[in-house]
Order: sequence, then C-alpha cells, then structure tokens
Amino acid sequence: MKKIIFALSIGFMLFSCGTNFQSFYNNHKADVGTTSFQVPNFMKAVLSNISPEVKNAVGNITDFKYIKFQNINALKRNNLITEMNAVTHSGYTDVFRKNELEHTRIISVKELGAIVTDAIIFNSTETETTAYYLQGHFNPEKIKSFANEDAFNTFSNNLMQSYQTNLNPSFNPSN
Repeated sequence: MKKIIFALSIGFMLFSCGTNFQSFYNNHKADVGTTSFQVPNFMKAVLSNISPEVKNAVGNITDFKYIKFQNINALKRNNLITEMNAVTHSGYTDVFRKNELEHTRIISVKELGAIVTDAIIFNSTETETTAYYLQGHFNPEKIKSFANEDAFNTFSNNLMQSYQTNLNPSFNPSN
C-alpha cells in the first residue's frame, strides 16, 4: 500500500509540475537553497548588452531563465532530474544527454528549420543542480558545444557575470 501511495504522489508531483520550463521554474523558485531569476520584459535591453563571449556563444536571446539548487539531497536531485526529463520530452530534441550516478547533463532544443529557438541546459551533480532556459535564435553548433563540461562551465560563469554586471545595482542579485 505504501508503494502505491508513493507512486501516486510521485505521479501527481510530475503532473502538477507541468511539462514546460516555466512551470518547472515557477514550482521551484521559492525552494530553500535555490537561486533563480528570469529577465522580465522591461529588462530585455540588458540582454542586448551581454558580453561578446556570451553573445558569440548563444546569439540573440529574447528570454532567459536561470535556476540553481544547492546542497540538495539524493531524493531532491532525482525528483529534479525526473521533472526535467518530463519537460525535455515535450517537444524538445536532445542534443546531448549524459546520465551517470554522480552527474547528469541534458542539452535539449526546439528548432525552426536550421535555427535553434529554445534551449534548455541542465546540469546536475550530487551537490548542485543548475538549469538554464534560453529563447531566441542560436547557432546549433554553439549549443552543442555545451556538452563539453569546460565549455559549459565557462559559458555559465560568463553568462552569470555578464548578467550581473549589466544589471542596475538595485536589481543586482549579489547586492
């Protein structure tokens, strides 16, 4: 009986989380130990001032969401991976997927012809999980390059630094 209740609660949790990144983001942005932001419409100009390295890596960004979970336990991590699998299985194509016990990386995209229009970059280790959602027009080869851990980490650091540098100090998450 306990197994049935647990299975039903997991199924309800997946159903209630939805199958898009916005739902995933909304359901977790207030979790303890989470850092998150999304760029609202009035701040889209910030994206046009993004560093040359980041702009070269991704192209034109029209929507940008970020969420980072720190100090997570194994159950929370597994739930996040399961939820992200549900999101990326709803109209996305995997560019890269690596599932290991200690490390999961998913790069999944939506395309319009030869142009990537939406990208989810998900990285999960035993202690930290990070997810980016990018919408715009991107070079597919650049998105694919994030399968390399060093390229992903460099991109992640440059994107965060560029975003925080371009924010008005009153909006800067590190202040």
